[in-house]
Amino acid sequence: MRTLICLLALLVTGWFCGQRVDAEQPIDIGTRLELFVDDHLIDRLDGSATQRLQLPEPKEVVLVTDKPWEGNTSAYYTIFRDGDLFRMYYRGSHWDEVNKKGTHREVTCYAESRDGIDWEKPELGLFEFDGSKANNIVWDGIGTHCFAVFKDENPSCSADARYKAIARGRPLGKKGLYLFKSPDGIHWTATSDGPVITEGAFDSQNLAFWDPHAEVYREYHRTFFNGVRSIMTGTSNDFVNWTEPTLLDLGDSPNQHLYTNAIKHYDRAPHLLIGFPTRFLPAEGDRVEPTLMTSRDGTRFHRWLQPVVPESAPKDRGGNRSNYMAWGVVDLPGDQDGVSVYATEAYYTGPDSRLRRFRYRKDGFVSVGADETGGELLTKLLRVSGTQLVVNAKTAAGGSVEVQIESADGKPLAVGEAFSGDDLSHHITWKSHDAIESVVNQPVRLRFKFSNAEVYAFQFGP
Repeated sequence: MRTLICLLALLVTGWFCGQRVDAEQPIDIGTRLELFVDDHLIDRLDGSATQRLQLPEPKEVVLVTDKPWEGNTSAYYTIFRDGDLFRMYYRGSHWDEVNKKGTHREVTCYAESRDGIDWEKPELGLFEFDGSKANNIVWDGIGTHCFAVFKDENPSCSADARYKAIARGRPLGKKGLYLFKSPDGIHWTATSDGPVITEGAFDSQNLAFWDPHAEVYREYHRTFFNGVRSIMTGTSNDFVNWTEPTLLDLGDSPNQHLYTNAIKHYDRAPHLLIGFPTRFLPAEGDRVEPTLMTSRDGTRFHRWLQPVVPESAPKDRGGNRSNYMAWGVVDLPGDQDGVSVYATEAYYTGPDSRLRRFRYRKDGFVSVGADETGGELLTKLLRVSGTQLVVNAKTAAGGSVEVQIESADGKPLAVGEAFSGDDLSHHITWKSHDAIESVVNQPVRLRFKFSNAEVYAFQFGP
């Protein structure tokens, strides 16, 4: 009878008479930083332990689109750090709510900053608007509806194409995505005579970038599938010839309108792709709200359904298309403990619109936490390449976090000292240093025990 009970337990839980029976291969994480943004590394959560989506903290307004060539429908912001400079690209446009029409042509605008907070709109002198070139218009021509720029990290990239862009065009019926290049991020040239990607809808922020982990270019663009706004993706080795686009695999998440995607590899953990797709709610007055999704292969994404910037965040983001996330997660100088993202507000509602900064705890998009009753997180089987474990965690009053390394069959190999406090990189102290040496390149599991605490990320090092 006991054997039968154990066999049933094995089928349901993977445990046989108190011992874990492992059929899976270890996940080789080496020394890379791992975030708990999905369930990829999680085998089991016990007690009060749950995954918790974190919301960024609202900060200051960094840009107001108050120039004659900008306006209240300025949109589709791209922001990235380029050495000591931060670059921003966005559409300048304005909508006359009374006459229901645009008041001027769409143009691509440029701003720059030294700290990611105070932004300047330089007079570039490139394109004329109302008889003057004293403006920050960086591109005027095909693609200005959604001109998405990135700095190419491909080591084989030529100097004259260090900056690239992808944008929607539809001249003479040739609808699709066109390519552009620049040596300095300011002076642009179209590089494709026709669209290189044609399957899709494209009236959104379509984007592309070099993925340093997979060593390919990735593109993500909007389409319609079964009447719902959806996201497609493709890859390229040369930024010219692209694979046939495929729909993202969003698992069992509900079939909702996703208007933009804002996907990019996370610089601190390049094997992770982090996106902020905008959920479009046509039944609620065309309201929009940014959400979070993550991927490890570029196609299958884990979606979080709560908005990361809710309508209640300040301010004027409850109207028609008034709450998009910009494309870009950036480190700001002087803020070693956080990363910044940006979101729009006040679309359509006045003479201009605004862009506001929001701040996340570094690596703190999602946590695994437990209340005062305590909980545990057991990872899947891992293979690590270091003996020093660093944990990003925070405890409340009376809370603590303890980490234990176990063998594949559940035997403790190394037990860490419990700790309390708030630390982005707490170095675990082991009760027996000799024991930790045995975990390198061996199949192991991590068991986190915590109460009144949140754990965000961990990393093994030498």
